[in-house]
Amino acid sequence: MNVELDGARAHRISKKIVDWFMANARDLPWRHTLDPYAIWISEIMLQQTQVKTVVPYWNRWMKRLPTVEKLAHARETTVLKLWEGLGYYSRVRNAQRAARRVDVDLGGSFPNTRESISKLPGIGPYTSGAIASIAFNEPAPIVDGNVMRVLTRLFGMNGDPKESETNEKLWTIAKVLVDAASSIRRFDPQSNLSFSGPCSALNQGLMELGATICKPKQPACKLCPMRGNCIAQRDGLTDQIPDIAKRAATTRRYFFAFVLRRGESVFVTQRNPGNVNAGFWEFPNVEVRSLDLKSEKILKTELGIRVNELQLLGDVRHSITRYRIQQRVFAGDAIGKIRKEGVWCSLDELTERPVVSAHRKLLGKLAANRG
Repeated sequence: MNVELDGARAHRISKKIVDWFMANARDLPWRHTLDPYAIWISEIMLQQTQVKTVVPYWNRWMKRLPTVEKLAHARETTVLKLWEGLGYYSRVRNAQRAARRVDVDLGGSFPNTRESISKLPGIGPYTSGAIASIAFNEPAPIVDGNVMRVLTRLFGMNGDPKESETNEKLWTIAKVLVDAASSIRRFDPQSNLSFSGPCSALNQGLMELGATICKPKQPACKLCPMRGNCIAQRDGLTDQIPDIAKRAATTRRYFFAFVLRRGESVFVTQRNPGNVNAGFWEFPNVEVRSLDLKSEKILKTELGIRVNELQLLGDVRHSITRYRIQQRVFAGDAIGKIRKEGVWCSLDELTERPVVSAHRKLLGKLAANRG
C-alpha cells in the first residue's frame, strides 16, 4: 500500500508525538543522562526485555561499570554475572567487544554519529539510530517492535512488518518523521529528564506510545495523541494490525539435572566456548526423551558418575524462546573420581559465578533449604 506522508503531515504527526512524550515520559534512570555509553547499555538490555526488569540490571551495571573503559577492561565473568538472567548473551559479549574497540581504536571516545556507531560490533540499524538520536539528537530513524505497531496502525498498513517490503516502508516512514521532528523550532522541555532535542523526543515518543498506549492487545486508543489520525482505530482494525505471522509452535524438552555433593561442596561444569551460554556454570545435566527414565542409570551411562543414593529434589521449569523446558533435579553424594571436567565449590562461591537461568533458580532453592 502507498502511504501518503508529505512534509506538512509529517510535521504535524511528529509535533503531536513529541508534545505528548514531553508531557508523559516515564521517569526511567537512563533518561537522566545523555551519555551515549549509558544509553547504549539501556538499549541492548531493553531488547526482548520489559522495562521493569531492566531498571535494576541497568542500575547495578552502571554502578559497577560506569564507563566504556571499565567495560572494556572488565573480566568476562564479571560482565556475564552482571548480565545473568537477561538472556540473549551474545548481546553482552558483543558489547564488551565493542567497548574494547572504542577503548583501543577510538581512544575511549564513544562515536557520535549513527554511521560511526553502526561500525561497532553487534550494533545494528535500530541500536545505532537509538543512540545517535537520543544522545546526539541526530535525525536517525528507529524501528523496533513498539514502533512497528504504532506506525502500522497509524497508517493502516497491511502485511507482516517483519517482511522486507513492509519493513522497508516502515523505515522510510520513520525517517520522514524524524526529519520532520528535526525542524521543530520550539523545543523547551519542562522536565527533570534529559533530552538532546526533538529527534530524541520523537523516537522515544514512538517507543513510549507502543509500550504504554498502543499495546499489542487492548490498546488504550482513547488516551492516544494520534487517535484522530489513526486508520486502524478509525476502521476498528487494531486487533488485526500489525499482521504478524504466528510464532512457531512450542516444543517441550526434558532434562535430568544432578546436584552432586561432597561435604559442603557441589560439583559444577562450565559451558565451552561456541556453545549457547558459553562461560556460564551449571550442574551436570543431560537431555532425556522422557522423565520416566531411571535417573541413576542416566547419570552413570551418560555422565560416567556414581553416587551412593539419589534423592529427588523436584522439578524446575523455564522457557527459552519457543522451548518449554522441564528439568527433574536429583541430589546425591558422589563416589570416587568424576571424569567429567568441572570444579567443586560451595553454594556461596557458586552464587558469585554466572549460572545458567534454570540452575540459578535451582541454586536459589538449595540456598533457601540450607538456611
